[in-house]
Amino acid sequence: MEERLIRTLTPQVIAVLVRRGAGFAAAEDAVQEALLEALRTWSSDPPRDPLGWLVTVAWRKFLDAGRAEASRRRRELKADAEPAPGTAPEKDDTLQLYFLCAHPSLTPSSAVALTLRAVGGLTTRQIAAAYLVGEATMAQRISRAKRTVSGVRFDSPGDLSTVLRVLYLVFNEGYTGDVDLAAEAIRLTRQLASRLQHEEVQGLLALMLLHHARRPARTNSAGQLVPLAEQDRGLWDTALISEGMMILQRALARQRLGEYQAQAAVAALHADAASAGETDWPQIVGWYDELVALTDSPVAKLNRAVALGEADGPRAGLDALATLDPALPRHTAALAYLHERSGDTEEAAQLYAKAAHLALSLPEREHLIRSASRLNAAPRKSPG
Repeated sequence: MEERLIRTLTPQVIAVLVRRGAGFAAAEDAVQEALLEALRTWSSDPPRDPLGWLVTVAWRKFLDAGRAEASRRRRELKADAEPAPGTAPEKDDTLQLYFLCAHPSLTPSSAVALTLRAVGGLTTRQIAAAYLVGEATMAQRISRAKRTVSGVRFDSPGDLSTVLRVLYLVFNEGYTGDVDLAAEAIRLTRQLASRLQHEEVQGLLALMLLHHARRPARTNSAGQLVPLAEQDRGLWDTALISEGMMILQRALARQRLGEYQAQAAVAALHADAASAGETDWPQIVGWYDELVALTDSPVAKLNRAVALGEADGPRAGLDALATLDPALPRHTAALAYLHERSGDTEEAAQLYAKAAHLALSLPEREHLIRSASRLNAAPRKSPG
């Protein structure tokens, strides 16, 4: 019911935004963001005025996107479109701003959120998604951080771990394609690595390079998301992969393992496999074990469950997934994938459809819908 109503109202919402001064393409993008939010919330909290609700949310999305784009363009005046290998220029105030926003008077989580908003150019919604919290909760956190540092002299810079966390989240948001910040995050991390001989700085840089190397293959000509196993590995940037692996080897040689080195090791194993079938899944599970021990991250545990399903069979993955909170983002998608791998295509199709409604981005939602449709159209198989 909600989807049918939303489709009916979409042209009216776009028309309102265009009349207010938004370009047609920008209006469409903003309305898509509002539609996703509507699909997430209306079933439990339907608005009294659906059209007014959509117009208000879409206009807010349009303004947020405009601010983020303006911030990105200012940074791009100082940076190339793609990260260049080698040492970064020394003269740049942006990295200093990252350190200053990670102020000692703030908790690490508040410092990261404030820096992403003030320097990284991300919207409150994007930061909330990165933190796995609601948008309202994140808005309150950022407001509290602003109040905390108002009137404080920014002459005592924050710590390295907070700055690395900010750079990591900025890169991840850029890598999803919502905001193209990946190259800027790599540029700043290169700069930091040239100033500090620190294994986790090197680990983060290696992680970024190894992920960025796969970016040309992540979408097809229609702009649709391509899963890792189906990507054309001939499109991967071998120069970035070689550089990332060399940097990772230097970091691991220091024998002070951290979370970014562990994540980079997983990325390196994917990059080293000539095909999806040749991926060394047992080693990947081992690195996720290290990552879970270091961070106790629920996301790391989710990824480990999927890797375990590849290494030891889907039943092992499903058992590991059963120990995690079902409300964890992408939990339902992982459950659908492992059920499909086990041969239970009917259950997998239902879970893919459910996961689509919980998706964090439009490309991800469309990919999950296609997965559900593919299984619904295929002959039924009995669970193995």
